[in-house]
Amino acid sequence: MKKPGVEEVLQQGIHGPLETKPDERRKYLGTLRERIVVALKKIQVAEETVYPQVEKLMKEYPKAHLFLNGNLPYEQLSKYIKKAAKYNIRHTIVTNKESETDIGLVLAMDYAIEKDEIFIFKKAPEIPIAKKGFFAKLFKR
Repeated sequence: MKKPGVEEVLQQGIHGPLETKPDERRKYLGTLRERIVVALKKIQVAEETVYPQVEKLMKEYPKAHLFLNGNLPYEQLSKYIKKAAKYNIRHTIVTNKESETDIGLVLAMDYAIEKDEIFIFKKAPEIPIAKKGFFAKLFKR
């Protein structure tokens, strides 16, 4: 392993230690995309109830770490903190005033798991298709 040069030491002293993928870490509340089990947007965290999929994944991944966006009101975060405590999952409230992210919650591992889809979306209610009347069948467009 090579010794760091004077310039490297000075830069790390000024800007902090080197970090891999800093933009990705800012977006995902301090972790990397490849480590994420599930993520919710701020608007989803603000909903009244806990997403059952998140609770199910907390059961499945007991060694995961829960990251919560500290820019959200504590009342919105507390329901997830209680669920994390129920399943003995560590949690961290991340507040980064320098950058803005639309992510409200991240459940992540300490190592890469490479899930294809990390976001949960509620299915929109199905809209029943109106039955065509007698005249609609006769006069097709």
